[in-house]
Amino acid sequence: MLRKLKTDIFNRTEPWIIPIDLSSNELREYYFVFSENPDKLNQLIQNFDSKGVPINNAYIDVENGKPHYYPISIGQFGLAVFHSFLDTKSKEKKQHFLNIANWFYDNKFEDEKFGTYWLTETPKPEYKVVEPWKSAFTQSRAISILLRAWQITGEEKYLDVCKKALIPYTIPIEEKGVTAFTKYGKFYEEYPAEEPTMVLDGHIFSLWGLMDFIRAVPKELDEENHNLAQTLFDEGLESLIKWLPEYDMGYWLEFNKCKMPHYPEIDPCTIGYLRLITNQLLVLYKLTNRKELIDFRTKIMKYDRLSNIIRMYFVKYKALKKLNRV
Repeated sequence: MLRKLKTDIFNRTEPWIIPIDLSSNELREYYFVFSENPDKLNQLIQNFDSKGVPINNAYIDVENGKPHYYPISIGQFGLAVFHSFLDTKSKEKKQHFLNIANWFYDNKFEDEKFGTYWLTETPKPEYKVVEPWKSAFTQSRAISILLRAWQITGEEKYLDVCKKALIPYTIPIEEKGVTAFTKYGKFYEEYPAEEPTMVLDGHIFSLWGLMDFIRAVPKELDEENHNLAQTLFDEGLESLIKWLPEYDMGYWLEFNKCKMPHYPEIDPCTIGYLRLITNQLLVLYKLTNRKELIDFRTKIMKYDRLSNIIRMYFVKYKALKKLNRV
């Protein structure tokens, strides 16, 4: 914890590069321009398969955890490879990106109720999730990858999957969907569990796949699915704006709003997550021009100072201790 504190305070190098183009129908850079360096991108990525698809190590609190495919990480790395392809126009980078797109295509699940979805195999003990689980964040990453694969290849199979990948957003977590229906509206769950977990950054990332669909699939191409994606985005945005003040601790932000009996009453986000969310809010402001977002961002940016960081770490340590993660 002390080493982590020192690193967070003195190392402010962040991968949150925001592209200029956030609105064109052609999907180029993602809303953050990721690089392929796993040390900066995702330190759980420890290996790659023969197709260049990343493999994650297990979380620290997963008993007998073993390396596994983690769709959220695969999508993040796939977007980084896509950025390399845009920079280099390399055939090798294009093929590497398509290998990752094809991983999503080949590893999808489909049925009449849920449309298309992906499952993560590794448990999430802190939320009592032990069976393979869906995720709104995964749906978003898959949509962003597969829409780009469709645009650079013209292969309709990728678009067809994206249309059906919207369906889990419409289904509540109580029915094994990925959406918590809350007092303020729809909250898209990174970790769907028996009760809402409401991880803040996961909800925001889940909105970005919807925005990619809105941009890439205009009404004149597919009015029904464009309107569905737009409605899901609008509802998720309104819910976010109403929920944001409830994450505010007065000097820091909460990581989630999980109210399960075993879970800590307050679980602050880390320093890295605070900085991530400030940049997510900037992107959302650029996409929507909603003043509430930039006002909240301005407020929480002032929290990022040493006295608040030290104060937060005492609370975070207690939360991690209750969860048996330290």
